[in-house]
Order: sequence, then C-alpha cells, then structure tokens
Amino acid sequence: MNKTYIIGEIGQNHNGSVDIAKLIIELICRPVKEDVFGMDLSPMDAVKMTRRDLNEELTVSQMKRPYDTPNSFGATYGEHRAFLELDDDAHYEVYKYAKSKGLDFIETLCAKGCLSLLKLFTPDKLKVASRDLTNLPLLEAMAETRIPMILSTGMAGKKELDDALEVITKYHSDIAILHCVSQYPTAPDNLNLKTISYLKKHYGQYKIGFSDHTIGISAPIVALGLGAEIIEKHITIDRRMKGTDQAGSLGPEGVYRMVRDIRVAEHWLGTESLYIEKGVMDAKVKLERSIASKRLIGCGEIISENDIHLLSPGDGYKWIDRGSVIGKTAIQDIPADEIIYPEMIS
Repeated sequence: MNKTYIIGEIGQNHNGSVDIAKLIIELICRPVKEDVFGMDLSPMDAVKMTRRDLNEELTVSQMKRPYDTPNSFGATYGEHRAFLELDDDAHYEVYKYAKSKGLDFIETLCAKGCLSLLKLFTPDKLKVASRDLTNLPLLEAMAETRIPMILSTGMAGKKELDDALEVITKYHSDIAILHCVSQYPTAPDNLNLKTISYLKKHYGQYKIGFSDHTIGISAPIVALGLGAEIIEKHITIDRRMKGTDQAGSLGPEGVYRMVRDIRVAEHWLGTESLYIEKGVMDAKVKLERSIASKRLIGCGEIISENDIHLLSPGDGYKWIDRGSVIGKTAIQDIPADEIIYPEMIS
C-alpha cells in the first residue's frame, strides 16, 4: 500500500496570526480513526505556508486601490496584503511548531526576495503557485537551492509546464506536479480529473498529485483512485472566519473526514490482481450454491443430471464439477433438496 502525501494548505487562513497558524497545525495533527474496523489511520503529512514579498507583488496603482469588502483587513489592497503577511521570523516559528508535531513544512515562495527565509530554516519542500509557473527567474532561484519542488498547474498548459521543467531540471529532478484548476471554488465541469492520468502517462518520472479547490471531500478520493500520490487542500479552524479563503476551505470536521476517507481508500486500492479475499470465504460458503438433490435419491440409485440442481450453502460440488456426481451411486439415502457431499456417493 502506497501512502498518499497529504498537505494541509494554510495559505492566508492564519489571518496574520502565528497563533491561528499553530491552531491549524493542531487540527492537521489530530489522530484519525475508522470506527467500524477499528483502524488507526495516519493524519496529514505536511503543512504549507505562503511567503510574499510585497515589493514584488503588484503594481503601485493596484496596491493603492481601495479594498472595501467584508473580508478586507485594510483600506487599500496593499494594506490588506501587509496585514496578512507574516515575516521570516514568524514563518520560522510556525516551522518549528510544525516540526515539533512531526509534520513536514512546505513553503510557497512568491518572489526571489522571499528566499531570505532560507537563512533561518530549510523547508522540506518548496511550492510554486500556479500563477508563478511562468515566473522562470523565480523558478531558477528556487531550483538552485536543490530543495525538492512542487508545481501547481492551475494556470498552465503543456508548454508552460514544459518550460518550467526545463528550467528546474538544470539543477535537480526532485519534482512533483499537481493537477490544479485556479477557480475558487472549482466548478464540477471544469475539474477534469483525468488530467491526473495524462500527467502520469506523460510525466511519469515525477510524482503526480492534485491540489483541490472544489467544495467537499469527494474529489481527492477520486484523484487518489486515478493515481494521485499527493493531495493538497486548503484548511481552516472555522469556515465562518473573516477572510477570502475561509469559506472555500475545510473546517475541522471536513479535514477529519477527508483524511479518514483518503487513508481508508489507500486500503481499498489493494493489488492489481483477481483473487478470493480471505475475508469473504465465510460468505462464499454461506451464499454460493452447490449441487443438491432435486428429489429423494435412494441408496443404490445412480444419479442423473435430472436429479440435481443448485442450492446454498456453497460447501459442496460446484456445477463445473457435476461430472463427479452424475453417474455415481448413492451409498445412502439422500433427502430431497439437500447438498450432495462426497461421502454420500461412490
């Protein structure tokens, strides 16, 4: 059984607070169980934060534009973004907390200036956001670190992906590619999960996964069935909190159910074979059919095909084995509608 690498995406759901980020990590770490079969399941594997350099984010006019919405944390968009941005030291504090909980820590870096946090710590992986897949100078700066990289393809076609890979593979090939649709939330007709199969076929030298922006938890399970090895999902401690991403994220119950279902689905997949599972043998014996008598067959009678039919349980001769019954002599009385066992015939 291959274990799916599940990433809890904090994004900006920390609302500018290290304490909220830590609470989300607590949510990620919760033990997960499947109650019916008593299975203790692995929680999420990693948490992801995003680091921006506001000097390399938007034009001056865009940063100064009024931003008057229910989810605004500032009068202008620049003030809003500044409120939500945690500095390098804050990211380091969250990193240490995540590592103390046994989680991998992943950073999305949105500008070359954000690599300054690497002076404080080394993330387990670096993430390239969909919007930056064509930001080749940033990709090259990240690739030069030789830290494993994850690419989201939410705004990319084949050319954009190939151009990005050409830059990164000059330095290393420890790369994962996540199918993604940059629509929040993603409409069902736009998700196209079969892209995962395409990526596995054409980019099979890399790990292939899925960054999910749909409502609910079904899409990650389907993605797993299509071969996704990584699942990324936005999470929050409360979907009713202020913030543009909160409502489209998973809250505590959703996180628990998604992780539980992914981990159970890993067991569902099994092996590429056809066989009788040991756990169904009792049902097989109880419910399958065996050759049985249609009438009272007296001791000494020779059994013909007209004397037999099929009844449960399935612990006797199967129809394919009827040659072992037809033409044989009953060595005892066989009542009507009873299974014919080997010790009854000669």
